[in-house]
Amino acid sequence: MQQLLKEIRNCTLCEPQLDLGANPIISANKNSKILLISQAPGRIAHLKSKAWDDPSGKVLRKWLNVDETTFYNADNFAILPTGFCYPGKGKNGDKLPRKECAPLWHEKVMHQFKNVKLKILIGNYSQQYYLENKPKTLTETVQNYKNFLPEYFALPHPSPRNRFWIQKNPWFINEVIPELQNSIAKIINN
Repeated sequence: MQQLLKEIRNCTLCEPQLDLGANPIISANKNSKILLISQAPGRIAHLKSKAWDDPSGKVLRKWLNVDETTFYNADNFAILPTGFCYPGKGKNGDKLPRKECAPLWHEKVMHQFKNVKLKILIGNYSQQYYLENKPKTLTETVQNYKNFLPEYFALPHPSPRNRFWIQKNPWFINEVIPELQNSIAKIINN
């Protein structure tokens, strides 16, 4: 696993298309219990070389009901974006994740895990990549999260930009988050 992570972190395949250059971000070990599969690191993650160390990460840790130490322990959580590098700034937020990363690396990484109990798909990009027969909208996908269990748990992206979606869909905080937290607690504490 360590050799594969080193190869991924040294990847420069997409560098010419990346606004800030290549800086692949991934965190995992063969004993990781939960995979966090998201879209791509943001600008702050790129600059810090650390995923989820931003406002979105604070929201995600709140949803998961874990502290930073638990979150960044790779025995608990592996961080596996569909695009490993920050893609750059677009008109309405960040550009889409690069499409080369997931097909090139994900299967190789998945074969290394020995203890994964749950894959959390954060946002539409990871859900489109992993879910067969995915509903048309993110809202429908998250509402029907039980259809993808026990392997996958579908979530919206915890970006502050999604605060209106969360306000518009109170069932998410009231129904989905408690089930997510219960699942996480059982996996981590066993």
